[in-house]
Amino acid sequence: MSDRVWPELSPFHTGVRGRCPRCGDGHLFDGFLKLRPKCEVCGLDYSFADPADGPAFFVMMFACVPLVILALWLEVKYQAPLWVHLVVTLPFGLATCIPPLRPLKGWLVASQFYFKAEEGRLVRKDELN
Repeated sequence: MSDRVWPELSPFHTGVRGRCPRCGDGHLFDGFLKLRPKCEVCGLDYSFADPADGPAFFVMMFACVPLVILALWLEVKYQAPLWVHLVVTLPFGLATCIPPLRPLKGWLVASQFYFKAEEGRLVRKDELN
């Protein structure tokens, strides 16, 4: 299987669907956010993947900022009691923060594979020659 030529697949399409970035058929996740050790179809080892806090960062920037604005608006405009915040802001927060985590993590892992991203290394000038 190692000598097979794999087509270049879009990291967005494979990652968002939670599919293997190499073959597009195998599953990327074992559970909600836990990565599988390897693809069950093509055998790609997922140990290269390290999305770290990337998915959480994107969710915070695109979901939590509007959530805080909503909570502040409710408080300033209506002086809403705590139960209103629990009924309105909590479900809004859960609905906008949890569902995007898996597609974002899949997209970041697939992008790492597609662009062959590796850990950064510091190299001295004399080592380049």
